[in-house]
Amino acid sequence: MESHEKRAEATGETRGPDVVSLELQTPNGNGSLKPRVLKDLDDLFPYIGGFGWYQRILFLLMIPYAFFFAFVYFSQIFMTVVPSEHWCYVPELGNLTVEERRHLSIPQNEMAMYDKCLVYDVDWSSILQTGSLTPDSKWPIKKCSGSWEFNFTDVPYETIATKLGWVCDKDNYPATAQAIFFCGSIVGGLIFGWIADKYGRVPAIVGTNMAGFLAGVGTAFTNSFWSFCLCRFLVGLAYDNCFIIMYIVVIEYVGPKWRTFVANVSIAVYFTLAACLLPWIALGVANWKIYTLVTSVPLVLAVFTPCLVPESARWLIAQGRLDDAFKILKKCQRLNGTKIPEEIVKEFKETATEIAKAEAEIKNYSVLDLFKTPRLRRHSILLVVIWMSIAMVFDGHVRNVGSLGLDMFVTFTVATATEFPADILLTLILDVLGRRWLAFGSMVISGVFSFLATTVALGIPSASLAIVGRFAVNISYNIGMQYAAELLPTVVRAQGLALIHISGYVATILVPYIVYLATISPEIPLLILGAIGIFGGCLCLFLPESMGKNMPQTIQDGEEYGSEQKFWEAPCFKRKLPEPVEQIRY
Repeated sequence: MESHEKRAEATGETRGPDVVSLELQTPNGNGSLKPRVLKDLDDLFPYIGGFGWYQRILFLLMIPYAFFFAFVYFSQIFMTVVPSEHWCYVPELGNLTVEERRHLSIPQNEMAMYDKCLVYDVDWSSILQTGSLTPDSKWPIKKCSGSWEFNFTDVPYETIATKLGWVCDKDNYPATAQAIFFCGSIVGGLIFGWIADKYGRVPAIVGTNMAGFLAGVGTAFTNSFWSFCLCRFLVGLAYDNCFIIMYIVVIEYVGPKWRTFVANVSIAVYFTLAACLLPWIALGVANWKIYTLVTSVPLVLAVFTPCLVPESARWLIAQGRLDDAFKILKKCQRLNGTKIPEEIVKEFKETATEIAKAEAEIKNYSVLDLFKTPRLRRHSILLVVIWMSIAMVFDGHVRNVGSLGLDMFVTFTVATATEFPADILLTLILDVLGRRWLAFGSMVISGVFSFLATTVALGIPSASLAIVGRFAVNISYNIGMQYAAELLPTVVRAQGLALIHISGYVATILVPYIVYLATISPEIPLLILGAIGIFGGCLCLFLPESMGKNMPQTIQDGEEYGSEQKFWEAPCFKRKLPEPVEQIRY
């Protein structure tokens, strides 16, 4: 999964989207100017090491944050799941066995299935006095207004939904609670994004994880729908910043040649493993409150972040804190057993000063500049709509596993495990097929297999096709934010990515209600997700290809970007010498 936006890096040589490329110059002995060797932080990696012990330690430190992300994102699914069979509980029949009680009190339909929401409206004391345990189909019927009984065969533990009776007239409560969680993610994205820019990445990492910890623990002690929603809204503040900020910090300290490996493996292995473990944690503890604590308490470990994780050197340079940045770089070279020559240190200090000035200039631009020229405006709107489509399809497949006719715990695990091969495949083919056609193809394939899943029987046939759809949208998800980073101009790239990111949050608010429509017919969510996938995929064809292209720097560059490309162009069929590729910078 990724999020969101789970990556903003390109394959291979990647850098952050918010740093201007500078053709810096320095005086030579004759008083003339010569280009500097060091243009930004990435030019130091040949001297400090691109993936030495310092970077390997940071790579391993991503593990807990990937687990935190998976726990925050997916844990609510297993707190609010409802067994497929439930019926009204009649207290007067408490002395009977469960089967006798249900047979006597619950009406059956033409297929001899017990109704989930209705109960016979009779005087049970009189019925019991007759000694007969056979119902009369002519008895009056009413809606259940009391408590419920559940068959815990498919979900073998009590959840907050079964405890509070979120069924029948209240069966939309789990969807609403999930939508409120995503509302929290919008607020969290704004708050912690501001903290990360104002006070640094490390304080933001601590803050977002502590919000998830406190609200997650609070969730275990809720006893009403609205108290549960409040806690889940606050947990939503941690999604997905509890991992993404750490992810970006680590990518910054890894040499360009290693970034694809670190970016993909951290998601494909760490995040996927954590997500696959979640259903089995729920089954293992068999208690929703304990499960909530098990998936929330670990987030408190983030308080040790300042002791273990360095502040972003790029952020420190942008703030003019050059000495602090160099302290970190010296620690990096010490652990890696390397040495930066003094002349390189001196030159880079001059370069860093210029970078800080350039960062200040970028602040003169706003996200509104994306919409002032026609082509750039069209590309920006397309990127927003495409990312919303990808986010909805991805999250829809995540949450629809309970409607595929198989054990939801096994189905969730298998579907989530597709993240690993999707990431590996993407790494192999992204720079062969390009962004545009691969985004189109993966989204359309996801949509087609979602449609196909509605044409076969529920169970293994339907689940297999839906999982292929999930696999395909995993690829789309991993392309999405990288593609946007390569198309948006440097001067507004960070702000543009934030807009796209938050638009995805807004779109996912609707997803729980799409999945809820499975209560009417299990085919409806898959049909909707299929239509959204094909629609979003087709929109990708109206974007320019960015593979092997220099990224736009100015607004005018963004306006002219890809204007020479033809609609049917595909990089894999176009033979030409590769152009120098500008790197995405963090």
